[in-house]
Amino acid sequence: MDAPDRTQDLRWIQRAIDLAALCPPAAGAYSVGAVIVGEDGSELASGYSRATGPREHAEEVALAQLPPSDPRLARATIYSTLEPCSQRSASRTPCAQRILEAGIPRVVIAWREPSLFVHNCVGYEQLVEGGVTVVELPELTAAAKAVNAHLGDLA
Repeated sequence: MDAPDRTQDLRWIQRAIDLAALCPPAAGAYSVGAVIVGEDGSELASGYSRATGPREHAEEVALAQLPPSDPRLARATIYSTLEPCSQRSASRTPCAQRILEAGIPRVVIAWREPSLFVHNCVGYEQLVEGGVTVVELPELTAAAKAVNAHLGDLA
């Protein structure tokens, strides 16, 4: 799989940030957007936190739109405004594990999860250990944080 160029990565993360802005703000949760993009550069699915339920994460919403056996996932990239979670407070599968189970080989994020709700999120590390290429785009971290202004100072 050829790695998309940085311009495409920035464009898709911006799309995810735009989706995150649609999240109903919640005092105890981040507003996150996620987009799954096929090898051909087409959008396969997208989602944002709390799109269809109060406990749903963006990656979870996007992945639910595709059958788990969809062969396009094996060559797709998932773009997320926030590092995929490594643990959930509810009895739900963490997003990093969902991505590994889906077989998505590449993840692009704008922001590593701070220790606001979960001390020491290790989604990034779990993905890398699982053989996933993880790319961080720090130039869009501020935009991803801005959508989460309802949570106060996240610096």
